[in-house]
Amino acid sequence: MLSSHDTMLLATAGAAVLLVVVLIARFKLHPFVALTICALALGLVGGLSVKQSLGAFGKGFGDTLASVGTVLALGAMFGALLAASRGAERIAGVLVGLRGPRFAPWAMAALAMILGLPMFFETGLVMMMPIIISVGLRLKDDPRRNPAASPYLLAGLPALAGLSVLHGLVPPHPGPLLAVTALHADLGVTLALGLVIAIPTVILAGPVFALWVARHARAQPPIVADPSPGPRGGERPLPGTAITLVTILFPIALMLAKAATDLTLPASSPLHLAADFVGAPIVALLLGTLLAMVTFGRSLGCGMAGISTLVGDSLPPIAAIMLVIGAGGALKQTLIELDLGATMARVAEVAHVTPLLLGWGTAVLIRLATGSATVATITAAGLMATNGTIAGGGTSASLLVLAIGAGSLFFSHVNDAGFWLVKGVLGIELPDMFKTWSTMETIVSVVGLLLVLGLSAVL
Repeated sequence: MLSSHDTMLLATAGAAVLLVVVLIARFKLHPFVALTICALALGLVGGLSVKQSLGAFGKGFGDTLASVGTVLALGAMFGALLAASRGAERIAGVLVGLRGPRFAPWAMAALAMILGLPMFFETGLVMMMPIIISVGLRLKDDPRRNPAASPYLLAGLPALAGLSVLHGLVPPHPGPLLAVTALHADLGVTLALGLVIAIPTVILAGPVFALWVARHARAQPPIVADPSPGPRGGERPLPGTAITLVTILFPIALMLAKAATDLTLPASSPLHLAADFVGAPIVALLLGTLLAMVTFGRSLGCGMAGISTLVGDSLPPIAAIMLVIGAGGALKQTLIELDLGATMARVAEVAHVTPLLLGWGTAVLIRLATGSATVATITAAGLMATNGTIAGGGTSASLLVLAIGAGSLFFSHVNDAGFWLVKGVLGIELPDMFKTWSTMETIVSVVGLLLVLGLSAVL
């Protein structure tokens, strides 16, 4: 049974989330201010002391910007070089030119799944943004596109679906990998079944959903690539496809090497230690940006001073996005400090359901409460590992990992830093965010669960 404290905490958290939405959507308050007000008020109303409330805000804000903020800054620099050199236009031309605008959402989903194998969601998004924008521009000018459909949603949502599904379901991403360890699942089996589930899930939540919802919502990225920037404008030819792909894939290869050594080499191995360093998202993107300064900079022909100006100019437009992301991280950390995740876990245990549904439902509730897919996965996996029904229930540990991973992606909303990252970089209004991104994440979660239940019936 839930205590009165649990009930009050649930009501307080729900009111805080509702207040964020009302302040932004109804009163047009800037998201950074709204999130800051609600995070601080929630801590005080929820029972934290003034010191604890301020500490939770500082920790959540700082930790979020230390990871996502740094990656976003480096990704903006890399993206500026990719766009200014017309490398993104080169890739967009290949993707759209394969079979026309109808095929572009499918190509974006496939590309995101390939790039998302070794990368965190946030890293993959900032790496793909120049390509998303360039494909959107191509689709916008293509007379064969349905004029009622938003070109940036057609390009962006399939990519988001591919990155999100891989991040939530497939090791060696941190959530699934930690759940594999906690539940003593077989890593290879989990990886294989995760990919089996990921492909149809991405198809339904990505291209299929995007082709419908793009007619009912809008996106306008605040940073739209100029197809012919630089000192020579349109006279400069597009960079070669090979050099563009090598530059884009270089940081991805470093992260993939880290993932491979994590799976195959002992932690004390010198090669493992080296791969851990160069494959960390921050280091890999830093090295990738330095490489892009050489490869794309040569195409620009403006010298190091011009390149430095270009990458410097890429930072001010993302400052507001970074502040909003940090405030979202502060709200998430406040919810964690209030131990709302444990309350949600108790709510899930009250329901008498099968282990797969219990694992999924627990992850869903913690995801809704804290906004973090990783926290939801770790907490739900820890709860299920201590649950006596698992040992005798005959449930595959690998399928349980995937059920928890699917639940951890359910309905991203205002307490998720990723929600604000997507909103900022794609330029989607708050009501349309729930219609597009939040709904897409829910489709991912529900379809993932249904496929897990289907596999459990035949395996």
